[in-house]
Amino acid sequence: MIACYILYTPQFDKFYIGSTQEGVDSRLEKHNSKLYADAYSSFTNDWEIFLILECADYSQAVRIERLIKKMKSRKYITNLQLYPEMKEKLILRYLKT
Repeated sequence: MIACYILYTPQFDKFYIGSTQEGVDSRLEKHNSKLYADAYSSFTNDWEIFLILECADYSQAVRIERLIKKMKSRKYITNLQLYPEMKEKLILRYLKT
């Protein structure tokens, strides 16, 4: 599944935003096993899936990832989970026509 995903670490109360072509469960496993040693996510191994935004293609997933990172807002991230209509609008906004 191609997706933009948001991970959360309860120990540090932080989020990680990424995109994948291989599936979110596989990426979560890699983040928690510290496979990405130089990545931001390597400082802990208790990441859990916070939100998944399924995408039509990888370029859409990357564009959504960049927008969420650009927002630099914890409130925006939590609102994406609380209000499904925000998630839907975001996916439609970056859908290729």
